[in-house]
Amino acid sequence: MKKILTQELHLSLSADVPSISPKFFYDEIGSHLFDVITLLEEYYQTRTEKYIMDSYQGVIADAVGSCDVLLDLGAGNCAKAGRLFNSIKPRQYRALDISKEYLEAAVADLQKQFPHIDMQAQEIDLSLPLAFPDLQELRKIFFFPGSSIGNYDPKQADQFFINLANECNGNGGLLIGVDLVKDLDTLNHAYNDSLGVTAAFNLNILLNVNRITGSNFNIRDWEHYAFFNASQSRIEMHLRALSDVQVHLPGNGAEDQLISFSAGDLIHTENSYKYTQDHFIEKLGNAGFDHIHSWTDPQEHFLVCFANAKKMS
Repeated sequence: MKKILTQELHLSLSADVPSISPKFFYDEIGSHLFDVITLLEEYYQTRTEKYIMDSYQGVIADAVGSCDVLLDLGAGNCAKAGRLFNSIKPRQYRALDISKEYLEAAVADLQKQFPHIDMQAQEIDLSLPLAFPDLQELRKIFFFPGSSIGNYDPKQADQFFINLANECNGNGGLLIGVDLVKDLDTLNHAYNDSLGVTAAFNLNILLNVNRITGSNFNIRDWEHYAFFNASQSRIEMHLRALSDVQVHLPGNGAEDQLISFSAGDLIHTENSYKYTQDHFIEKLGNAGFDHIHSWTDPQEHFLVCFANAKKMS
C-alpha cells in the first residue's frame, strides 16, 4: 500500500492545484489530534451528533432493526459505534479505517467491554470502492458518523452512496451523520479554534507525508488556513506557504521530484461540504435508499439519518 500512497501523493502535490487527500490526516498522531478536536468548545459537530443519537436512541434502533454486522466507516477510536451496541445490538462489528495501529488498539479496548460481539479491525481506504463478499448474506448496517461524508465532493458522495446501497442490496442500510448549513461565525470558529488544535491537525499531515514518502516538508514553513466557501457550500482547509520553499519528494515507486512553492501558495487538504436536510435526503433517495428516517437538534445544526437500501434489480 505504501507504494500506491506514495504515487498518489506525487501526483496530487505536483498538480496545477497542489493537494493532499484528507485520508492522510489520520496517522496515529493525527487520529489523536482529531480526538482532541472533538472535545473543543468551537467544534459543535461531535457533541451535537451525540445529543441526537442519545435523544433518539430507541427510535433509531427501531428504524435500524436487526443488525448482523455493523460496518464502522472511518472508525477512529470506535467510541461512537460503541455507544450504539446496547441499542442496536450488532452480532458482529467491523471497524474500518486507514490508520491500522490506532484502529487495532481501539478495537482491542472495545472488545474488553463487549466480549460477546465478534470484532475485527480492517485497514481500508474509504476513497476506493468498498466490497465485502464475505458478508453477502448478512444484514449489513453501514455507520458513517461525524459528517465525514462532507469530505467527499457531491458527485463522489453520490457514487459512495450507490456503492453502499449495492453492497446492502435490500438487506441493510446506512446510519449517517451530516453537518448542516448554518451561520458563518459558527462554521468558521469550528475550523479555526482558539487553541490551535485544528491548525496542528492540519500541519501534521505534512509530517505524515514525510513518513510515507521520505519528503522533507518543514511545518515551520506553513500555516493553517480555513474558510467557508459560500458558493460551494463548503469549508475549505489549506496549508499556506509562509515563504518561498522547495520540497524534495523521493521516488519509492515514483520519479523523484523537486516541487517549488512561493510565499502564499496553497496546498488544499480538505473540503467539508454542508447540506440542507432536504437536499441530503434527496441524495440518499437518488442513490438507491428509501424509507429514510431523519433526526436533528433544536438548532438544526446537524442531521442524523437512517436509510434502508433498496433491492437492486
